[in-house]
Amino acid sequence: MLTDLPNVLTLSRIAAIPLLVALVAVGRPGADLAACIIFAAAAITDYFDGRLARDRRQTSDLGRMLDPIADKLLVGAVLMMLVGTGRLSTAGLYPAVVIMLREILVSGLREYLAGMRVGLPVTRLAKWKTGVQMGALGTLLAGNDGAALLHLPWLPASIIGEAMLWAAALLTLLTGWDYLMAGLRHASAVPPPPPPHAAQEGGVRPG
Repeated sequence: MLTDLPNVLTLSRIAAIPLLVALVAVGRPGADLAACIIFAAAAITDYFDGRLARDRRQTSDLGRMLDPIADKLLVGAVLMMLVGTGRLSTAGLYPAVVIMLREILVSGLREYLAGMRVGLPVTRLAKWKTGVQMGALGTLLAGNDGAALLHLPWLPASIIGEAMLWAAALLTLLTGWDYLMAGLRHASAVPPPPPPHAAQEGGVRPG
C-alpha cells in the first residue's frame, strides 16, 4: 500500500527532488545549506524505509520497485544540477559519468532478471558505495559557501566532496562489475525457451 510508512518514506525522496533542484538553482549559501540538509534527510530515509518494512513485515513488490527508482532519481537529479551549475570541476565530471552509467547498467540488469523472477541482492560493498556517494553529494551541495555559513571557512568542502565522489566512483565500478557478473551467470543458466511450434512438430499427441 502507498500509505504504508516505508512507502511514504520512499515517496518522500521523490517529492524532495523538485525542492532540491529549486534550492540549487537559487545559488545562495543559505539555499545550498538547506539543499544539503534536505538531501541528508532524504538519504537517511533510504536506510529507514527498508528497515521499517522488514520490522513491520510491510515488504511488498511495490516497495521493492519504488525504492531503487527513488534512489536513482535523487542521485541523478543532484548530479545533473551539480554539473549544470558548475559545482563540479572538469575532473569531477568523470566520476559523475561513471556513477550515472552504473545506475543505468544495474537498472537494466534488474529489469531483465525480473522477467526471469531473479533478484539481485544488495551486497555489503554496495551499501558502502551508497553511503560514500550520498556523503559526497551532500558535501558538494553545501559547498564552500555552505561551510562558510557554518563558520567553517577553512573547510574545503568542494575538494572533500569531489574526493569522496571519486571514492564512490571506484566502489561503483567494483559493485557494478559484481552485479554484471551475477546477472550474466543468471542469464546463462536459464535455458532458451523452445520455439512455439516445437510442441506441434514433436509428434506428441494429446491424450
